[in-house]
Amino acid sequence: MVVRILCSLALSPSNARALMPLARAAAEAGHEVTVVSPPEMAGVFEGENIRVLPLFTDMAEIVLTLLQQKRIDFAPSDPFAPQTLLATACGPHVTDAYRQLLDVAQEFKPDVILRSGVEFAGYLVAETLGVPHITAPSGGGQYLDAKLALAELNLRRAELGLPEGDSAEAIHAHGRFDCMPPGYAFTAHETVGTFAYQQPSAIVRSETGPEWLRDLPGDKPLVVVSSTNVFASLMHHSVFPRILDLFLDGMVTGHLFERMDIQADPALVVGALMPGEANPLTTIVKGLSQVDCTAVVATRGMPVDPSAVGANVHLFDSIPQPLLLETAQLLFTHGGYNSVREAVRAGVPMAVLPELSDQAHNASRVAELGLGLRVPSAGADDVAGTVNRLLGDPSHTQAARSAQRHMLALPQVTAAVDHLVALAGH
Repeated sequence: MVVRILCSLALSPSNARALMPLARAAAEAGHEVTVVSPPEMAGVFEGENIRVLPLFTDMAEIVLTLLQQKRIDFAPSDPFAPQTLLATACGPHVTDAYRQLLDVAQEFKPDVILRSGVEFAGYLVAETLGVPHITAPSGGGQYLDAKLALAELNLRRAELGLPEGDSAEAIHAHGRFDCMPPGYAFTAHETVGTFAYQQPSAIVRSETGPEWLRDLPGDKPLVVVSSTNVFASLMHHSVFPRILDLFLDGMVTGHLFERMDIQADPALVVGALMPGEANPLTTIVKGLSQVDCTAVVATRGMPVDPSAVGANVHLFDSIPQPLLLETAQLLFTHGGYNSVREAVRAGVPMAVLPELSDQAHNASRVAELGLGLRVPSAGADDVAGTVNRLLGDPSHTQAARSAQRHMLALPQVTAAVDHLVALAGH
């Protein structure tokens, strides 16, 4: 039985990487897979036997519109409040995405819709067509309050002339996928119908470690640092200058832009806005420079004050994080759900410095499970102190290894494909 699977993706490219193993396994099993995503995510599926339609709006464009409409603040007083995630997941852009996806679905005729947890056009299209839908592993999707989502999605239904929904739980009417074992779930709100499968150790086919990995000293613990700063996520997008204009409105005069070419090097602008220790990545690096370890840092283009970089700290624009974690003793992370799952998959404890959205919840859950500690602040002393505590206390490594064994006992991703096929049959 060949099943037609329509995948819908939104917001962060991390959602594409979370969905990729399922889509790949389904295609390898002979099923037809079509992915509708923003253009910035299309490259994740390069080389796969998967049709990708880059139709949706990029996250940076959505953020720009929401900032212009004053529905979100660039620097909110509470970065962990649900309103920002609610707006970016369920806001007015969903109306256009619904129309685009419905056109694709009417041509493709899917048997099931697999969507990222913060993509809701797929949910509304599934309702319209009467086909089952299920979410891929998602941090934002399991943090978002379904009751808040219902009210916002009813606004989208009204815009589209669709009947009003009356059940908050309907967004998971056919369940959800996850890669965390029972007992290690990170859901902020109770959901039913979870199918957990084993996360693959790597996403990229035939990925090998970089040559510099061989040259790292083996006599000190390896700390891998994953940076997901919001500036780093947005600054290479074409709308970044316009976002900065909104951010700086009323804060500084335009002379900053007269001296700098934002398009040529947006990192210069970020460096000017957050000089020295005002840049959280600089203070993280400064803290790690005080620790007797080897630290590998993914900067994602964020500038770092060279004077803060110790001889034990190595900076790279990007790193093959899942591979590095196989040989690491600690992950320093903002608490994104993909990074949390990758650390558990590798049996590595975490130091979590949350920045926004679901990350504070994830940090608390990491500490509750004994899988690591929350870093009190981005100050260098707090960074160094937390990392030293984790490296000196074997109990967190033991807890991480126990969670890893539970994850490795989960069924393979092929079982998740079988679950999709069964769902389509219903």
